[in-house]
Amino acid sequence: MTAYLLDANALITAHRQWYGFDFCPGFWEWIVAQHAAGRVYSVARVEAELLGADDQLASWARQLPDGFFLRESDTEAAAFANLATWARRQNYQPAAVATFLQSADAALVAQAQARKSTVVTLEVRSGSPRIVKIPDACVGLNVDYLTPYAMLRREKARFILGGPT
Repeated sequence: MTAYLLDANALITAHRQWYGFDFCPGFWEWIVAQHAAGRVYSVARVEAELLGADDQLASWARQLPDGFFLRESDTEAAAFANLATWARRQNYQPAAVATFLQSADAALVAQAQARKSTVVTLEVRSGSPRIVKIPDACVGLNVDYLTPYAMLRREKARFILGGPT
């Protein structure tokens, strides 16, 4: 059974564009149900990003059950050290590596590697030495990643329109 770790951009963009709380509550209910089934999580640093806003997404995030946002353990700390070693050995500029390693993105990739989970993100590979993107790190560490749409299709999520309102 695959577990998914959601990047902040997967939630923020869903909220702002595709799956607004006002017209697609099923998306948000699906995430909560999948978490209850042990399938969908995120990380504490993503939580901090979401709670930094004063919007409906932050309110939703505050109501999520304990355990949705994973905290770092010794296993993830070792994976993070592995990620840092990988990043420093690539052709990235030192500032790019430092920025990445301080980000929620790095925590997400490290958690995914440690838990053998799949990262869900909208990011694409950068191909630039000036920025480390989640897919670059995932490829470098052999961590699966996919888009939110691919996750929803893989899991056969369905948001069925109810009767007229």
